[in-house]
Amino acid sequence: MTEEDLTKQRIWHRYIAADGTWRRKKGTEPERRPPGEDLAVLRRGLGRPAGTVLEMFPFYTCPVDDFAARRGEVSAEQEAEHIALALYGLHQQSQDRPMHRDGFSLGRAMLELRRHDRTSDEAVDSRFQQAFSATSTAALQLRLRGLITQLKDIKQPLDYNRLACDIHDWDRPGSRSRVRRRWGLDYYGWTQKATAPSSDR
Repeated sequence: MTEEDLTKQRIWHRYIAADGTWRRKKGTEPERRPPGEDLAVLRRGLGRPAGTVLEMFPFYTCPVDDFAARRGEVSAEQEAEHIALALYGLHQQSQDRPMHRDGFSLGRAMLELRRHDRTSDEAVDSRFQQAFSATSTAALQLRLRGLITQLKDIKQPLDYNRLACDIHDWDRPGSRSRVRRRWGLDYYGWTQKATAPSSDR
């Protein structure tokens, strides 16, 4: 089974179609959404290391790293998936629309938050900068939790597959820089006001 096949087994893909709508079209609204008890299990992983919440194991899709497992450890991929799952459990809680959406990187989602009429540019800039400047996965996880709560408040979805990859890359300075550049371009690259054309001939 390929990595893409495993990714498609993640809880958000079980319930959310590629176009960002609920996969199941029939039934009541609660029947189309992930069960509340499943989301509660995922939220138990917030702030806790991967592999320490027994009920979360059925939701993991990353292959087990045998070498790490023999030492009682988990791989960086497993840790990143764990964090993404826990944050998704927080984000999707009590929401009537899907909170995973392909293509919405953290930078793009935060841009939508910045543009929202219930937020101030300065406050969003400050919170995003705190996450942007995190130098460890542990610090990033803590700061992402606050950002996800804000995105939840305005019902803004996020690409959780992309987020899992970004979290995985955060521990290595070189790849962390690439993630930061991508977030920065998505967040600030398209917020510049268009320059009015010159009237000079």
